[in-house]
Amino acid sequence: MMKEFFKKCVVVILTYEASVLLKRRKPTIIAITGSVGKTSTKDAIYAVLKNKVHARKSEKSFNSEIGVPLTVLGLSNGWNNPFLWIKNIVDGALHAFFSSEYPEVLVLEMGVDRKGDMKRLTQWIKPDIVVVTCFPDVPAHVEYFGSPQEVIDEKMILVHALKQDGVFIYNNDDARVVQYVGDIRQKSFGYSRYSSSHFTASGDTVIYDGASPIGIEFTISHVTQSVKIQEIGSLGVQNAYNFAAALAIGTLFDISLEDGAEQLKEYATPPGRMKVIRGIENSTLIDDTYNSSPVACELALQTLHELTCKGRKIAVLADMLELGKFSVREHEHIGQTVASKADVLFTLGVRSRKIAENAHDNGMNEKYIFQYDSIDELLPDLKAFVKQNDIVLIKGSQGMRTEKIVKGLMAEPQKASELLVRQDAFWDGV
Repeated sequence: MMKEFFKKCVVVILTYEASVLLKRRKPTIIAITGSVGKTSTKDAIYAVLKNKVHARKSEKSFNSEIGVPLTVLGLSNGWNNPFLWIKNIVDGALHAFFSSEYPEVLVLEMGVDRKGDMKRLTQWIKPDIVVVTCFPDVPAHVEYFGSPQEVIDEKMILVHALKQDGVFIYNNDDARVVQYVGDIRQKSFGYSRYSSSHFTASGDTVIYDGASPIGIEFTISHVTQSVKIQEIGSLGVQNAYNFAAALAIGTLFDISLEDGAEQLKEYATPPGRMKVIRGIENSTLIDDTYNSSPVACELALQTLHELTCKGRKIAVLADMLELGKFSVREHEHIGQTVASKADVLFTLGVRSRKIAENAHDNGMNEKYIFQYDSIDELLPDLKAFVKQNDIVLIKGSQGMRTEKIVKGLMAEPQKASELLVRQDAFWDGV
């Protein structure tokens, strides 16, 4: 009880300090929301802008009632240390009332866990530009909402909070997003991969080094211009979406497609987002362990399916959390999907037993389906199973800690702190 009271007090104080700072400094605010791809899109936008304007982005996935004020104030997470939070409050006051230097642009990731979250954030944040990524059938964090539509409605509050002269950037391939465009008074620009829009990605092709996939290449077109972009170290069409959104933002700051593409050469997809890592026995690991939702899992499996592979395609899938009443149905759906996308299935967790059951019901040979309740049980068997030229996709919700599986399969585990998610001291004991 005391801990919750302390947290609420910290949130109230830091939010007040952040709102004072925004009123004083008046930065241009770019806010990103959606149910998939927020962090990667945010990072790509920052990569395009950082050498053109003085910009600051949300660290990691600081997108909550506490993460957003921390970003605005330029402070670090205090985690479970009350003394660090007290220090944050003092430092926040100094920044709010006395700072003389401040970024011209803030690139903020803004998410929701419960109804009312976005409304509270937009009471003190009025964005100049809003980017919406996508709204799948069953989004992450739906557990505390009555329906998927309620999640969409909550996140769309951010768009309606746009300033009068603001700009709305949206995923033109997502029908749930597009249906709102006609109601938006401000300027709107779409980006896409499978439909025609203001910023259209096309021709995505996997890049190989011998038998191993190492990245993706695609073209982004705007009016009469087009640029070719390579992203080495990550796979999946979601990269095309992230980069198209980033280049769209760049044009609002008079950054040409060519200059934006040049800036993106320095960009690296964040850890745990379809990252390619060299595995044991000369295998290839696809590390998608940051988090998991039904649509993200489907996209990852589709990417695995489309790869050329001289070995076996192995899917290691853990529980998808925070799905509430949709959990059983969505795990069953992933089981149906994986049956046609992978050669071998390893599952982790009680919920993922439904993935295994439905994979078998949809034609996957039971000899290639393995079920586990803990990483300690799964990892030794998986390590013994992986052979040369196998491609291994690892995906699960944050709480399942599937990055530990990736670390156990890495050819160079000493690079885990550099390449994997959740490697700081806070996560050691979790």
